[in-house]
Amino acid sequence: MGLERIFKAESVAVIGASKDETKRGYQAIKTLQDEQYEGRIYPVNPREKTILGLKCYKSVLDIPEKIDLALITTPAHTLKNILADCADQGAAGAVVIAGGFGELGAEGKRFEAEIVDVARAKGIRIIGPNTSGMISVDKKLNLVGLKEVPQGAIALLTQSGNIALTLITEAGLKSQMGFNYYVGVGNEADIKFHEYLEYFTEDPDTRVILMYVEGLREGRKFLQQASKTTQVKPIVLFKSGRSATGTKSAGSHTGALAGISEVARSAFRRAGIIDVENSDEMFPIAESLASLPRINENSIAILADGGGHATIAADYLTELGIRIPELQKETRDKLAAILPTNASLANPIDVAGGTDQDPAVFADCAEILLSDRNIHGLLIVGLFGGYGIRFSEKLAFIEEDAAHRMGKLVSKSSKPIVLHSLYNFAKPHSLDLLRYYNIPVYDSLEIACKCVEALSIYGSYRRESHKTSNFQLNWGAKAIPEGQEIIYNALAEGRNSLLEHEAKELLRLHGAPVSMDRLALNEDEAVKIAADLACNVVMKIVSPDILHKSDAGGVMLKLKNEQEVREAFKRIVKNACEYEPDADIKGCIVSRMAGEGVEVIIGTKIDDQFGPIVMFGLGGILVEVVKDVSFRVLPVSQDWAASMLNEIKTAKILDGVRGRPPCDKKAIAKLIEKVSEVVEAYPVIHEMDLNPVIVHEDGLTIVDARIILSEENMEKKKWLSSLD
Repeated sequence: MGLERIFKAESVAVIGASKDETKRGYQAIKTLQDEQYEGRIYPVNPREKTILGLKCYKSVLDIPEKIDLALITTPAHTLKNILADCADQGAAGAVVIAGGFGELGAEGKRFEAEIVDVARAKGIRIIGPNTSGMISVDKKLNLVGLKEVPQGAIALLTQSGNIALTLITEAGLKSQMGFNYYVGVGNEADIKFHEYLEYFTEDPDTRVILMYVEGLREGRKFLQQASKTTQVKPIVLFKSGRSATGTKSAGSHTGALAGISEVARSAFRRAGIIDVENSDEMFPIAESLASLPRINENSIAILADGGGHATIAADYLTELGIRIPELQKETRDKLAAILPTNASLANPIDVAGGTDQDPAVFADCAEILLSDRNIHGLLIVGLFGGYGIRFSEKLAFIEEDAAHRMGKLVSKSSKPIVLHSLYNFAKPHSLDLLRYYNIPVYDSLEIACKCVEALSIYGSYRRESHKTSNFQLNWGAKAIPEGQEIIYNALAEGRNSLLEHEAKELLRLHGAPVSMDRLALNEDEAVKIAADLACNVVMKIVSPDILHKSDAGGVMLKLKNEQEVREAFKRIVKNACEYEPDADIKGCIVSRMAGEGVEVIIGTKIDDQFGPIVMFGLGGILVEVVKDVSFRVLPVSQDWAASMLNEIKTAKILDGVRGRPPCDKKAIAKLIEKVSEVVEAYPVIHEMDLNPVIVHEDGLTIVDARIILSEENMEKKKWLSSLD
């Protein structure tokens, strides 16, 4: 990909170099010199002979050697020629600072595409445009201008320079963990997020990848790479643009479309990404994952020197899904031998003043707890680090010795310790020692708990990563000739949707349980079909121009005899004609009334970032008002489909309430998998809506089905040509 030569560049051309201290072309050279960058620096400015003691060149083509990297600080309109020259001079990449591209709308997107075309034709990669720059800390290659970036093992990728500044400042003030790379990805015009992931996955000095994302240009490729990366090292991601206002802001800032947050969140989890909810959790969670062993069995102990903090921590961790298991009897006996009689030996453990005169007891307890086979991590909360401040200075030396012991204990046990301290602000030496041993310390109890959660989530993912999806779609592989014919005929008639009976037939061909339907062209046919079914029937209008049949008065239920069927046919057609006077009325579907059960909805759509997705929720008003649904990016296996059922808030309804029998969850999961299969089989499907699906105690029935085909002519032509 050429990224190695970019991040390890031995020579940099600064195009737009300047003697003006306020200009980026001056600041970049000054920063490289101040930080003693060991490579060669070539200022480029046709009006200057020297800048900051360096010879200045009129053009990048005048530089007497091939260059690895160019920093381009000139305006957007100069880029095409400059990029071509940089490529001719051997550059692997260019960092493009200028804005004025895709973030400004259609004209900007066109110009952005042009410079990418030039770069591709010439074989040079672009970071940006509209980027704050990049830093390779180990190489002292700082093309951003941020001073004193703390060095460490976190690679930082963001679409916001201010977010980067915040995180780097926080690391310098509160941690001994820092960064090895920073990249402002900008508009992702050329190098995309997934390509950076691929590079950092292979980089031996990167332990964690920390990301701030507003939108993804190639979301599916990102998920595919992320699912590979997270089997090697963690990704921590904060996604903004989750509200309507936030999404609009993200689009104007980076030119990238932000997708539905629920879709993104479920996709990230499935790829093993740690999805961060609050910006102040970003660095602490990345720090913990970069510093500590992961929690392998989702169970921890809490060690506290006060009941209040212990209770708060236990409550919050329980809400986060972390188990706080009972300790082994042997563990409790050992704790009882060193703690006061009034100490709480249940988990969480309250030392009840047992550390007031000897804070080394913390280390004693930690060793006992981490040797318990039920415990796979430890959260220490309270005053540790402050005993020498609060009680007696001589206790500070005991705390420091305890810090040494706990630091060695993490390495010995391969189980993490996360520490919350009320005295973190005072920066006692004992807490610095803990950080030396890569034990993070936090003054926020809630953030300490979120770090524990992240260590547990990543541990669980690594344990079960064999179940993860590679997010690969095998388009058309499971298409059925009869199904292709149904879609072909609809397109040949100029329709962008299937009629209900066509949609159900397509689903039936793939083994989905649909209701027994027949199309009646007139009253007499409707009466005959109803007589053949010999039961109460439902009738629905069939028209390519009426998708929402109920809104048009085009549905009538529980029809019992010939007279009701005849009257229903007339009324439905009359209602439809009044609702849409120019509608093409094909007739009415006559169906057997489905048995009682729970109504659910299963639908698909094409997400702007990730492609085809599937949705599940309870049907009826609960979908429209409560919006109680779950999402998955396709393809979806039956196991992944089953996990969707537990994510909705009303999941207990599926288990049976108020005397109703439980629903057939296996049948729901199987149908979701079938829906995934159908969408993958026919790429021209744009949306599918199965609502309602009536779920019984044993099995289910698709009562109504709607399939919308792509309106993109190129997509249609591509699909139709594949059939020829």
